[in-house]
Amino acid sequence: MSKTGQVVNDIHQASQFWLEQSQQIKWYTPPTIGLQENSDSSYSWFDDGSLNTCYLSLDCHVECGRGDHVAFYYDSPVTKTKQQITYSQLLHKVEHFAGAMKNMGIVKGDRVIIYMPMIIEAAIAMLACARIGAIHSVVFGGFAASELAVRIDDVEAKLLITASCGIEFEKVIAYKPLVDEAIEKAQHKPQKCVVFQRETLTADLSNAFDIDWIDFIQDAQSTECVSMRASDPLYILYTSGTTGRPKGIVRDNGGHAVAMKFAFSQIYGMTANDVWWAASDIGWVVGHSFIVYAPLMCGASSVFYEGKPINTPDAGAFGRVIEEYKVNSMICAPTAFRAIRALDPTASLLSNYSTKSLRWVFVAGERLDSSTYHWLEDTLKVPILDHWWQTETGWPITAPLMGSGEPKPTRVGSTNSCTPGFDLRILNDQHEEVASSDTGNICLKLPLPPGVSNHIWNQPERFKNAYLKQFPGYYQTGDGGYKDADDYVYITGRTDDVINVSGHRLSTAEMEEVVANHRAIVECAVVGAPDPLKGQVPLAMIVLKSGSNIEESQLQDELINAMRKSIGPLACFKQIIVVQRLPKTRSGKILRAILRKIVANEHFEMPATIDDPQVLDHIEQCLAQRV
Repeated sequence: MSKTGQVVNDIHQASQFWLEQSQQIKWYTPPTIGLQENSDSSYSWFDDGSLNTCYLSLDCHVECGRGDHVAFYYDSPVTKTKQQITYSQLLHKVEHFAGAMKNMGIVKGDRVIIYMPMIIEAAIAMLACARIGAIHSVVFGGFAASELAVRIDDVEAKLLITASCGIEFEKVIAYKPLVDEAIEKAQHKPQKCVVFQRETLTADLSNAFDIDWIDFIQDAQSTECVSMRASDPLYILYTSGTTGRPKGIVRDNGGHAVAMKFAFSQIYGMTANDVWWAASDIGWVVGHSFIVYAPLMCGASSVFYEGKPINTPDAGAFGRVIEEYKVNSMICAPTAFRAIRALDPTASLLSNYSTKSLRWVFVAGERLDSSTYHWLEDTLKVPILDHWWQTETGWPITAPLMGSGEPKPTRVGSTNSCTPGFDLRILNDQHEEVASSDTGNICLKLPLPPGVSNHIWNQPERFKNAYLKQFPGYYQTGDGGYKDADDYVYITGRTDDVINVSGHRLSTAEMEEVVANHRAIVECAVVGAPDPLKGQVPLAMIVLKSGSNIEESQLQDELINAMRKSIGPLACFKQIIVVQRLPKTRSGKILRAILRKIVANEHFEMPATIDDPQVLDHIEQCLAQRV
């Protein structure tokens, strides 16, 4: 059996496989136990092993003589600053910040909230927490005060680390007033608030608990790594929940380290000599996993980018970064490339830069439509690799294995096949496995591989109820899709992204694929609109490419004909609305659930993760004009 060429299904086989993979990292105490099944049906990995994540990310590379290798290329078009920081330089900063935390009494198991923009100090804070065993929770800088307060209370944060401001395009967001409001609202009060002052905006540090970053580290001595059990928590990352209370996804140290080493080398095909770019934010799982931890654990150089795909300064920004740092591979959400395409349909700005260093590009986080896929492939002239994973899993469930020597070829519309350790089944609502190419609930057979969360902070029963209850013996992903005869997986969307038209259950993803293929359209979302006769009918919200001058009536007619040819008259597709933008999270996911509520004229709560709340007002106005 190829160790990286197929799914590892058998439990004993899986345990042995991951024990072998665990030898790729430097443990303080190497584990002899792979998978440990417990009496309550839970399980854990590498229980008798001990390690430190910061040591794996920094110290071990310096000890091996690679201290002068670049760890981060920091690039901030919003402040027009750049910086290269080596492994030795980063270690020095982390050692002293960890020493400062130790001086204030932060110990193993304490929780620290990091509320920062995309600056190197954010990674320093993360790694310093890992060094002394504090559990960090990164909250996306700029989140509403009420959302930050909820997280402060949930983790009972002993320390909060922030910056004076964040910068988006030409907009400066003052963080300290938001932090002060959050602390005032929270029942639990952090002992200190460390503030990194940025030149763009200086924060007022008048509260008793405030301390300037420089003053905090002034008398600190370097501190050594704390030995951590494999099962000890490394971080808590919050994701939205249906109950209104966010879910704190807990990641352990041991399984996470093994998974990061495996994923970066075997899935993404990267080595210590490569330059890697995860175009994301450390507030999201992609940033945790593949801006900071995975590339550092593998000794590579990681691009740390404080900017956007457009407007910083233009739609050629990504091309500049790739050329300047000779990026070998990257991961990005499809929505970023759609934003580039909307402003630069012919890729004239992107083509001003050389992207010949690229070997391939990974995309994830949002469905990759075929139109964007082909545009990207034609523009970058490299393989475009769709893959799929979740905050809860922490690393890819389905993906090509680019480091294995013989990766499976790509198929447009598919996120490829399962990565080793994941056993993906398509089940119907009666818990039965469906036939090849039939759509159903995407479930993962237990146990799951290392690095996957099996715990929600402070809510032990919630993980079981949210993920394990509906399909006993399986983890319920919440996504729907199918597998073809060759085990390629196709994601059709969240299981609630279905329109019921006169009893016919139709996938919005299939309709969006038809709409997105139109020559004038760069992005779209299809949702169900209430209909007194049919129950629901599809409504397409459409963003046009820059410079497109097609009449809306002509566009609607062409889309109706295309939908009839592709899906058939039963889709009852007759309605479109042209909008300037679609509402999205800051990670680039279209807020389809909110769109459904707006179209149905139902009450909704403003999502904490929305990138621009004014877009919702625009959508409502467009809908009102249609009526």
